[in-house]
Amino acid sequence: MAVKVDLDLCTGCGLCAQVCPDVFEMGDDGYSHVKSGADESLPCVDEAVDQCPVGAISKE
Repeated sequence: MAVKVDLDLCTGCGLCAQVCPDVFEMGDDGYSHVKSGADESLPCVDEAVDQCPVGAISKE
């Protein structure tokens, strides 16, 4: 499973990084990114997907 952030949809609100800081971080560009080497199977990933206000996070 791979977690992706669609930068065309991301508004940079930072909610995912607050909900799941072990997986998501805010980049210098102001948008959310998946941390390199992050454990993308953590339960908080599902919470971040569900709480993203613009649906920018997906699991493939």
